[in-house]
Order: sequence, then C-alpha cells, then structure tokens
Amino acid sequence: MLRKIIKIDEDKCNGCGACAAACHEGAIEIIDGKAVLTREDYCDGLGDCLPECPVDAIHFEEREAPAYDEAAVLAAKQKKMKEQGETIPYTGCPGTKSRQIARPETENRPLSAVAPQMPASQPTPASQLGQWPCQIKLAPVNAPYFNRAKLLVAADCTAYAYANIHEEFMKGKVTLIGCPKLDAVDYSEKLMEIIKHNDIKSVTILRMEVPCCGGLVAAAKKALEGSGKFIPWQIVTVSIDGRILED
Repeated sequence: MLRKIIKIDEDKCNGCGACAAACHEGAIEIIDGKAVLTREDYCDGLGDCLPECPVDAIHFEEREAPAYDEAAVLAAKQKKMKEQGETIPYTGCPGTKSRQIARPETENRPLSAVAPQMPASQPTPASQLGQWPCQIKLAPVNAPYFNRAKLLVAADCTAYAYANIHEEFMKGKVTLIGCPKLDAVDYSEKLMEIIKHNDIKSVTILRMEVPCCGGLVAAAKKALEGSGKFIPWQIVTVSIDGRILED
C-alpha cells in the first residue's frame, strides 16, 4: 500500500542510536554502525525518531510499503519483555486500541439529562457506533468485531451531511470511515484484507455526490473483487444538502 514511512540517509547517519531508542515500535536497529529500518511493518509513520536525530538523517517519504502491523509490534514487545522476565501492558497509542462498544436495545435519554435548558420531551439520539477505531487507516484487520459483521464503508462527510446516519446506516453494522482525498491513500488493500480474513456478511458503501468520493467506491469495489468472495454490496449516495440520491 502507498503510505508515509521514514527514510534514513545512510551517508548522514553517524550510528548514534538515538533514533532506535526513540522508536517505540522497534522498527529501527543499528547495524554495522548505521541506523536501518529493519521492519517496515513496524513503522507507524508518526516520526518519533525524526526530532531525535542529531544529524538530520531521517525524513518521511511516501511510497509502497507494508501496512503498519500493530499486533506484530505488540507481540514482539511482549516476547522481548518475557525473555527479560518482565511483563508489558498495552503500549500502543490509546486512541487506536481496538475495542467493541456494547449498545443496549434502548439507549435514549431525555435531552434534559445532558442539556437541562432544552425541552425534556426531546430524546437524545443514541450513538450506533459499535466499535473503535472507526478510521479505515487505524482499524486492525483481524479485530473480533469483524466476525459475521455487516460492514459500512462511509465517506467522512456523510456523517455531517446526513442527519440520521446512525439509525439508518450505522445501526447493527461495523462502521469504517475515510476520505481518499484527504488521506491520499488507496484503501483497497486494507479493505481487501478485512474482507478476505473475516466473515463479512454484507458491504454498504456510503458516499457523497462529489467526485472525490469516487475513490472510496473504487477502493471498496477493488477490495471486494480482490477478496475472492461473493458478498452482497450496495452503494448509497448522499447529496450535499443531506438527501439520499437514487442511483
């Protein structure tokens, strides 16, 4: 997949090891006196190593590289700590830790419970987000909530344009959101891995009417084709004024 990843200038590198120490993912090692990115799938693209380099030998580049494998990083850390006779808790970014969200059948509360100045007769709409994270880029491929899931692949803007997105589209589904224009990535490989390695029951693609959303549709179609599976799927288009458009 095309993504942002570090590049180390071997000519500039003085082998001080500061970058390796700063890399919490264990992607960098010092080999023969030079820093080397030994595991591209361990590099999360956050760049903690960049400001630590005293000779400005590390920069970002965008190129084809394996997707960041958080599970492999954590497994490697746990193995290393176990060998050292220690234990290690979850140490990845707390915001990207995979978790499932339990939703009771009835979750509406009076709006007065959170906003007393509003009429108590108006209920608070319940969130229907069933898992975290929901960004395509951050979602782990083998999360348990993908098992037997109905998948909603939604453009970021649909949540703002369509007021009833939670009840009509997100309810009962695993929701993944993204914007190929803003992220400047091809989601097809990530989506294909999710579909291929999980028992996905259906795929709904929720897009805006604007042309740039075509990239999301193309990625989802490519992922479905590449997965080798025959899964029911549909495309729903939202207008910029918040209406569902007929295809």
